[in-house]
Amino acid sequence: MRKIFIALLVLATLTSLMPDHVTTIFVIGDSTAAKKDLSTGSPERGWGMALQEYFDYAYIRVDNHAVNGRSSISFINEGRWEKVLSLIKPGDYVIIQFGHNDEKTGPTRHTDPGSTFDYTLAKYVRETREKGGIPIIMNPVVRRNFAKKPMKTADDESLRNTTFADAAKVVEGDSLIDTHKLYAVAPRDVAKRMNVHFVDANQITHDLEQSLGVEGSKRLHMWYKPGEHPALPQGRQDNTHYNIYGAHVVAGLLSDALVKEIPVLERYHIKAKK
Repeated sequence: MRKIFIALLVLATLTSLMPDHVTTIFVIGDSTAAKKDLSTGSPERGWGMALQEYFDYAYIRVDNHAVNGRSSISFINEGRWEKVLSLIKPGDYVIIQFGHNDEKTGPTRHTDPGSTFDYTLAKYVRETREKGGIPIIMNPVVRRNFAKKPMKTADDESLRNTTFADAAKVVEGDSLIDTHKLYAVAPRDVAKRMNVHFVDANQITHDLEQSLGVEGSKRLHMWYKPGEHPALPQGRQDNTHYNIYGAHVVAGLLSDALVKEIPVLERYHIKAKK
């Protein structure tokens, strides 16, 4: 009986130490945030994969549903948003970040800022709130674009099929050049109109890439010379997608911005090591 009593006492103590409620931060978006297939050994990562590292797992769970190649409208039309919506509990957060693929031509992904792009972002906000969730809009992270002359924006997903030698020969300058234009502005506008939490991921990553400069910023991305990484024997020059280091740096900066925007999260925040 004594052993049973002690076991019950220990169980009761452990139960009392467990949090009453675990809050989920859902992430929906594109390849810059997405989960990656790790079976190939590729170092490519989305920042959403690293976000959990910056929040106490006992209280905050990050559930990353971002997927390569998706736009705000294709994420809905493929039924992905419906799945996330079914999981949202009152008090959960939903980070909404699209734009990279909304820019692309083609009826399955394209939306227009000031019109259909804004409408789909607003739909995410309304439906998150209907479930008792708290929406957070982020605009798209920047591409590493230091080109002196304007570059044609290729489909970001096609970059995985290129080698180091395939990349266009580009003359680079000292200043990072914007590629998103109104697709970086529209999310801020929607957030303002709907009184939604907003994190300026575009400005945050612009400042990061610019501070690292032309060469240093390559360290954030899937930029590898032939033979530099065993999973990429022919190398790659990919200025859109992050590697392991880049994903963690960006996730750390975005987590800092999240707790600044939503101070209640501060107590669960694990600050990035400098």
